[in-house]
Amino acid sequence: MNCDPPTLDRAGKGINLISFGTSIKLLFSGYLTTVGAGYLMALIQILFTHGMADGKFGLSLDDIVYSYYGDRSGSVLESKLNGSMKYNAPDQERFKIIQWVRDGAEEATYDRDIKPIVETRCLMCHNASAGSLPDFGRFDNLKKLAASNEGATFQSLIRISHIHLFGISFIFMFVGIIFSFSTGVPCKYKYPAVVMPYLFLLIDIASWWLTKLNPHFALLVILAGAGLGVAFVFMWTVSMYQMWILGGVLKRKDRRNAVMRD
Repeated sequence: MNCDPPTLDRAGKGINLISFGTSIKLLFSGYLTTVGAGYLMALIQILFTHGMADGKFGLSLDDIVYSYYGDRSGSVLESKLNGSMKYNAPDQERFKIIQWVRDGAEEATYDRDIKPIVETRCLMCHNASAGSLPDFGRFDNLKKLAASNEGATFQSLIRISHIHLFGISFIFMFVGIIFSFSTGVPCKYKYPAVVMPYLFLLIDIASWWLTKLNPHFALLVILAGAGLGVAFVFMWTVSMYQMWILGGVLKRKDRRNAVMRD
C-alpha cells in the first residue's frame, strides 16, 4: 500500500470543467443559471425603460439619446408620458397632463384638473415612501419634471455608475473564474473572453457620460452593451457545454489542469 502523498503534477490533473465531480458542476451550473436569468431580466427591464423613451417598443439610438442627453425640445414629464409611462393612464388623461405642461404647468390649473389624475394614476408608485422615485404628492416635484428634458442628471449617473461598476464586475469575475476551468478553448478566444467584459463595462459606463454631453456617442452605448452580452453568452455556453455535454452526455475524460496551463 503506497502512503506517499501525490505529487503536485498528479494532484493537479483533471482540474477542469469536463472532469470535475458532480457537486462542483451543480454548484457552478446553479450560479450560471441564476445569473443568466438575472441577465435576461435586466435586458427586459432595459426594453421597458430605455426602450420606451421614444414612445416605441424596442431599443434604438433615439432611446439612448433621450435617456441620457434628453429631448430638449420638450419636458421630462411629457417624454415619460409618451414613453415608458404611456400605458399607465388612458390617452385622454395623458393628453390632458401634456397640455397642462405645454400651457405652463400652472398650480391653479393643476389643483383643479390635474391633481385628481395624479392621485389616481401616479401616487401608487410616486409617493413619499417610493425611495428613488420622485414624490408626486408634492407639486414642486411635478413642476420640476415639467421643465425641459435634459436626460439623466449627473447625480443619477454617479449613482448608477458605481452600482454597475461594483455589481457587474463581481458577476463577471465569478463567471470568468468558472470559464477559466474550461479546456481546449484556443487562447485567442479564451483570453479576450475573460478580459473583454471589464473593458466593455468601462466603455459602456463612460459612454453614458459622453452621451450626456454629446448625443453622437449614443451608438457607443449600444456597441458596448452588445459586447458585454456576447462575452457573457460565450463564457456561459462554453462552461455549460463542457460540464454537461462533454463531461456528462459524452462521458469524456480530460486530465489537463486548466488552472496551471492553457
